[in-house]
Amino acid sequence: MIDHIVIRVSDLAASKAFYEQALAPLGLAVLMEFPGTVGIGRNGKPGFWLREGAPGDAVHVAFGADRATVDAFHAAALEAGATDNGGPGMREIYHPHYYGAFVLDPDGHNIEAVCHTAEG
Repeated sequence: MIDHIVIRVSDLAASKAFYEQALAPLGLAVLMEFPGTVGIGRNGKPGFWLREGAPGDAVHVAFGADRATVDAFHAAALEAGATDNGGPGMREIYHPHYYGAFVLDPDGHNIEAVCHTAEG
């Protein structure tokens, strides 16, 4: 479970626009903004933060979802300009019910939506 994560992005406006579109199918939206920082989340709690600055090593962030939402996330992220890093599908190497999709954001961060249940 992720409480929050902060990633550095080279262009805050571009990354904000990308994540607003890519994460909308997951029910996530921009909830807070401060100079140089954007907080994204749901139910009043931002848990995913973008901070303007020189990106360091790429990070991996996975958001929990059902299977239909994993598919919607992948499509929305590609439409928003992501690079495909693994389309929606089973990843049994992790466990028998692992269904995920991966994209690279504008700074090369590996962003995933994942479902861990047998159906859904």
